Amino acid sequence: MKSCLKLLSLLFIFGSQHVDKLTEACSCALSHPQDAYCNSDIVIRAKVVGKKPLKDGPFGTMRYTVKQMKASQTAIGSAHSSVMYKGFNKIQHVQHIYTDASESLCGVKFDINKYQYLITGRVYDGKVYTGLCNFNERWERLSLAQKKGINHRYQLGCNCRIKPCHYLPCFVTSKNECLWTDMLSHFGYPGYQSRHYACIQQKEGYCSWYRGMTSRDKTTINTTDP
Repeated sequence: MKSCLKLLSLLFIFGSQHVDKLTEACSCALSHPQDAYCNSDIVIRAKVVGKKPLKDGPFGTMRYTVKQMKASQTAIGSAHSSVMYKGFNKIQHVQHIYTDASESLCGVKFDINKYQYLITGRVYDGKVYTGLCNFNERWERLSLAQKKGINHRYQLGCNCRIKPCHYLPCFVTSKNECLWTDMLSHFGYPGYQSRHYACIQQKEGYCSWYRGMTSRDKTTINTTDP
């Protein structure tokens, strides 16, 4: 009887720890880069040059120091402006990025003095906050279509709705929707629509997937079913 009680006690402790780990884990819904752009207060291209842990809150905050890249250092953008693609009405210049210190609380980790990053986030009290549920990626890993989308194309579709399709059948229910089917592909996420398409509102008021110019064949593709 005593051995049974000990076993039950051990199972309870293990189960409690397992539940705690599950509740502490970061969970994010999949998001198309266009949605990430449209739903963010600020979108910048920057190099992370330093970091400092802060004792804010019960779990702490990590403050990253960033250097915004000049447009002369990129093929996309005007010649003399810092590469802030969105957020001029919120903040004029970004020097620091704040995130949770723990990845289990959706804190994001950036490498120091290594890469240029696309960073998206929210602005609170003059500070920029980001996390794992925001769209943060090394610049060289973005496709040409994503770079063009961030530069100007995504903003043309912020009145559109990208509707995720996880299981068939899927349908659009209004003219401002684009059906996002990357999750159905065996390639998974991020898929072809995420990397190569933007959902753009057309003159007739309908939203449809737009690919634009490709580097390979220089053809324009405008389709609702990529």
